Amino acid sequence: MPTQFLITAPRTIEFREYEEKPLQPDEIRIRALVSGIKHGTEMALYRGKTPFLDRRFDPDYRLFMPREENTSFYPINVGSWLVGEVIETGSAVTRFKVGDRVHGEMSHRPTNVRPESTVFPLKSGMKPELAVGTDPAIFALTAVHDAQVKVGDRVVVFGLGALGLLAIQIARLNGAEQVFAVDLIEKRRELALELGADAAFNPTDGDVALAIKDQTGTKGVDVAIEISGAYPALQSAIRSIQPGGTIVAASYYGGNAQLELGAEWHHNRPTLISSMPVWGMPHRCAPLWDLKRVQETALRLIESGRLQVEPLLTHRYAYDEAAAAYAFIDSHPEQTIKTLLDYPA
Repeated sequence: MPTQFLITAPRTIEFREYEEKPLQPDEIRIRALVSGIKHGTEMALYRGKTPFLDRRFDPDYRLFMPREENTSFYPINVGSWLVGEVIETGSAVTRFKVGDRVHGEMSHRPTNVRPESTVFPLKSGMKPELAVGTDPAIFALTAVHDAQVKVGDRVVVFGLGALGLLAIQIARLNGAEQVFAVDLIEKRRELALELGADAAFNPTDGDVALAIKDQTGTKGVDVAIEISGAYPALQSAIRSIQPGGTIVAASYYGGNAQLELGAEWHHNRPTLISSMPVWGMPHRCAPLWDLKRVQETALRLIESGRLQVEPLLTHRYAYDEAAAAYAFIDSHPEQTIKTLLDYPA
């Protein structure tokens, strides 16, 4: 019987056996090759810094409600984007055959069962690990869409993990004239410059918003995309915007907000947008755009080489070393951008 890892408590991972379920006619069984750990959402769940810990999300009210007595959030199975090989097909499957390589949103586990319509074929000759970049590209592309970046716009991206570094590239593709990058970690700032940023700022060196205003003739940027998940960064994003500008918050925030809303927020009248393409959220350009189209577009950008993913892949662990992988991401954020799990043949 195969085993999967579960987060059983904050910063605690255990491997447990799971049963293989029979296929429905439209389903395929996939043997995992490589998957990518989400350094935002998954790490928040791993650290126990999530509203799900003591509340549940009610899909009808779209509210977090108190969790029922004697129920626990843990254990949970987590996942992101996975690449694998089809090893079994349902009786009605027409898109794939045994031996095909596919990728899509799946759990971190040796095998997954998915409807054939929910996964994508791996392009011939494409390295499997590059397809893992589809997941952060989906979120980065949605953030740039939400920001409505236009030719000639000035943009700043706060937080240079995989999402932020992809957002810089997509903002350039969308026609941004100036792109600034902000992060505490030097290696990430250097990579942002290599991937198209005009300037990169360390927030510990001084007032980032003032530096951005100086670089834009005192005006500020048209758009700030905040993907660090840090409230001080969101505050700096508010301060860096010109009057009437847009702030897109694409982070998984934890803890309690400490924001000053009586200063630049009140006097410059910016627009703050929450960006998140999943959990049943419609695209802001629906019905012309939906999640499927965003996924397909992100994938084409990667397949064509217009989005560089390989420089973001910093670490690889064997699947049975998952506990070490999460612990390393948790304790060494300065060294990691996108971490992969490799599965046994």
